[in-house]
Amino acid sequence: MAIDQLSVRVVRWSGGQHPTLSAISRQMQKEGLRPYAWENSPNYRYAVRTHGYTKVLYVIEGLIEVTLPDSNERVKLRAGDRLEIPAGVAHGAIVGGSGAKCVEAAVR
Repeated sequence: MAIDQLSVRVVRWSGGQHPTLSAISRQMQKEGLRPYAWENSPNYRYAVRTHGYTKVLYVIEGLIEVTLPDSNERVKLRAGDRLEIPAGVAHGAIVGGSGAKCVEAAVR
């Protein structure tokens, strides 16, 4: 995958245990972030958008496919995976067939 590491960063889960909302939230809080959790039903689609802040997102359960239209790329995120999207980077998302639970925060 040729995602520009200067713009979008993906960190794959490498922990031995299944990630939990509490463990991921604690990790984010240690980084000075204010995480909030959300979930969506299967196959939900988020329209392409940008934000005025860097978004940090972890998948807790399920699957999300993030679309990056400016580079014509897609990245699939599974439980424990982390995605960092800098301010101003266009992105959309498609929730997997079993839904998804995530936690995210804004870096300002």
